[in-house]
Amino acid sequence: MPSDSAEIKDKNNEPIHVGDHVFARSRGGRHEGNVEKIVTSQEEAEREGVKRPPKVLYTDQHGHHVEHNPEAVQHGEWHGGGSGK
Repeated sequence: MPSDSAEIKDKNNEPIHVGDHVFARSRGGRHEGNVEKIVTSQEEAEREGVKRPPKVLYTDQHGHHVEHNPEAVQHGEWHGGGSGK
């Protein structure tokens, strides 16, 4: 498991950092927001109340706190089915 958040990469193999604008598609549409934290260790996961790190944590456009696996998120804004770029 990576120990540095700089090693965590998104669906397009781009590094994810705190502050990056990302989105993830979901059954109901998408979750989009700025990365607030990247959980990489089991200890951090327990503190944050998430399971199976690594996880990318952010608040979506509706104000909901969400967590996603890094490979589920993409950089940029969601444009309705494109690559997000």
